Amino acid sequence: MEFPEDFNQLELLNTHGHLIPRGASSLWTGSKNEEEEVEDDEGEHSEQWYLEQEETLKDKPEELILWAAENNRLSTVHRVLTADPSLVNCCDEDGYTPLHRAAYSGHTDVVSALLAASSKVNPRTIDGWTPLHSACRWSRVTVASFLLQHGAELNAQTNGGLTPLHLAACHTSASKTDSARTLELLLSQRHLKPRLCSSSGETASEVARRSGPHHFLFEMVEDCVNVVPIS
Repeated sequence: MEFPEDFNQLELLNTHGHLIPRGASSLWTGSKNEEEEVEDDEGEHSEQWYLEQEETLKDKPEELILWAAENNRLSTVHRVLTADPSLVNCCDEDGYTPLHRAAYSGHTDVVSALLAASSKVNPRTIDGWTPLHSACRWSRVTVASFLLQHGAELNAQTNGGLTPLHLAACHTSASKTDSARTLELLLSQRHLKPRLCSSSGETASEVARRSGPHHFLFEMVEDCVNVVPIS
């Protein structure tokens, strides 16, 4: 799908954020109501439920590892990669890899295992999102920190010009604490380029000013005023 140059991805996030493909929608075969029910019950499934899901995907290794990465099934991830190491960089129809899925779900152990298995650190979805974009969009601060330590592109821009900082500045996480910590993490990086603009011409600071209560954190990267007299 083609978008005009001034297309504002952040406006789309605000109005249709619940529809953002996070990988699972590409593989889900049930109804929309069933999908919503699964999301609502996330973390409340029994071990038997997970085993049944794995059984249905046993002959579809690409789908299995994507599902396992999203659902924190570390032993399954290890098993699939032992059988076929190349699957570490597989992706769904939206371009989401196992690393993307583990990143937006906040599963640090799975992220670590995937990187140890030679996952690409900066793979792109069809919209240009890296795993760091995904982690910052959902305020997964521990995962974001881990990705940065392993070479994630701090200033990577999506097709719409959004950086991880833009996405963190949206303040769309249910956890205000994690949203603030994610911003602090990014703003503390010495190679950050905070004044990069999205395709709609907005900096992350401008996004934060209209989107949430954490704009004051951008004082960390504002130019300091020199008060020392010039001799």
